Amino acid sequence: MATHKQDEFVVETAKTRTKPPPFYKVLLLNDDFTPMEFVVVVLQSFFGMDRERATRIMLQVHREGSGVCGVFPKDVAATKVEQVLSFARQHQHPLACVMEEN
Repeated sequence: MATHKQDEFVVETAKTRTKPPPFYKVLLLNDDFTPMEFVVVVLQSFFGMDRERATRIMLQVHREGSGVCGVFPKDVAATKVEQVLSFARQHQHPLACVMEEN
C-alpha cells in the first residue's frame, strides 16, 4: 500500500486484487456406439490434437469412461461442448461432451 502526503491530507492507494476467472475442463464421455475413429477426428478437429495424442485421449475415454480434452475459460469451454455435440449429431453419433469446473 502506498502513502502519499498532499498538504495536510494523507492519501492511501489501495491495491485491489481480482480473482482470476474459473477454468473449465471439457470432457468426452464413453458410450457403446460412437466409433473410436470418430472420437479421434473430434479431438483433432476441435481440440487441435495430433493423431497420437488424440488416440491416447480416445483410449482413456474408452477404458476409464471419460477423458479431458482441454481446460478453457467458461465461454470457450461452452463453445467447444456445443461444437462437439452438434458435430456428433450431424453424423448421427450419441457422443457426449460436458464441461466441469477445474
